[in-house]
Amino acid sequence: MTDASPTSPAPGASPASPAGADDLPAAPHDAADPLAALVARFVPAGDVVSYLDGNSLGRPLLATGPRVEQLLRHDWGIRLIRSWDERWMALPTEVGDRIGAVALGAAPGQTVVGDSTTVLLYKAIRAALAARPGRHEIVIDDDQFPTDRFVVEGIARERGAVVRWVSVDPALGVTPELLAPVLGPDTAVVLVNHVSYRSAFVADLEAIATAVREAGALLVADLCHSVGVVPMQLDAWGVDIAVGCTYKYLNGGPGAPAFLYARADLVAELEQPIQGWMGAADVFAMADGYTASPGIRRFISGTPPVVGMLAMQDMLDLVDEAGVEAVRAKSVALTEYALELVDAWLVPLGVEVASPRDPSQRGSHVMIRHAAFREVVATLWEQGVVPDFRNPDGLRIGLSPLSTSFEEVRVGLAAVRTALQEQQAAPAAASAPEPGPTTP
Repeated sequence: MTDASPTSPAPGASPASPAGADDLPAAPHDAADPLAALVARFVPAGDVVSYLDGNSLGRPLLATGPRVEQLLRHDWGIRLIRSWDERWMALPTEVGDRIGAVALGAAPGQTVVGDSTTVLLYKAIRAALAARPGRHEIVIDDDQFPTDRFVVEGIARERGAVVRWVSVDPALGVTPELLAPVLGPDTAVVLVNHVSYRSAFVADLEAIATAVREAGALLVADLCHSVGVVPMQLDAWGVDIAVGCTYKYLNGGPGAPAFLYARADLVAELEQPIQGWMGAADVFAMADGYTASPGIRRFISGTPPVVGMLAMQDMLDLVDEAGVEAVRAKSVALTEYALELVDAWLVPLGVEVASPRDPSQRGSHVMIRHAAFREVVATLWEQGVVPDFRNPDGLRIGLSPLSTSFEEVRVGLAAVRTALQEQQAAPAAASAPEPGPTTP
């Protein structure tokens, strides 16, 4: 699992430059980066010379291989079903508390791991809607991630609720000022993304939570693009409910389960809509009727995803070791450096920056736009440079601070420049007149 391919750079080493990048200035930042050595803790990425998609799928840690082997050979292989009593039953709340402490600013007993982001969003929004009887409006902005919008629309049909759409600038995101005109006595739930999946705009969750509370509604926050990389204090900010994934900056791996946070004094009011035996007050009572667990465990429905909780535990340890404030500082430095290169190399080629310039309003990715980016990204992937494409014309530079070096950013954006230049030159070459006959 931890073996590199023959073409892999050594862990922590600078990747090789792609063709056309040798004339560009070297990145000066890695030697001064206090977190630079942590890049070597991750599994080498084979022929990938620049991974710019850590906000879609985080890289695995070398420490996770032995953890998986321990599960296979001992916990599952030898202890078998006994491991449920010895360890596994407690994992959803134990790992949830760890996420709360390391990344959410949340006291124990308020965070649980289980299900996908989509399923937990459904549970959270349905529970919040039911907890505000007599109110029938769900507020959401029009540039949220598709699953958020789809879940809200489905719940509205199911429960006879009304969706109140807030129009936002796609280069920015939702603000308290934009929400204010639509909050009122009919508002039941407000769903916001802490960090916009497109622009990386960081919403002011504390101010939004205050405005939603004053309107008598409940706030559900989607933390998928902020957890583990943007410091937060959910308890202090008064956030009601939050959901986040673990395969981005928490590096839980493909299909890793999401988590749900609910404020301690609110939990007893929330009736989750997918009642299952693992969320019952007495799991093994085999009772005729359902009685919910008195705590956050009520949001579990079925069997906890034990395998899916393995890798994220190693990343939580690493984030804790580095400190989330230091992670944020490197995130800001990486995105600032990326924007310097974009301005110098790509803006002259017609590229538009679609993320906030103010680093306090920007998460850990940068969105840039150009009509040719769909073709450019396909070319880059073949070269081992891996950014992300988002319809209709967006290239997303996702920078996971603990696994990304400044040199990797330089190499990747140099490749974007070269590929874009080649893409722009191709139509001109194709339309040029055929050369005339020549004499020997």
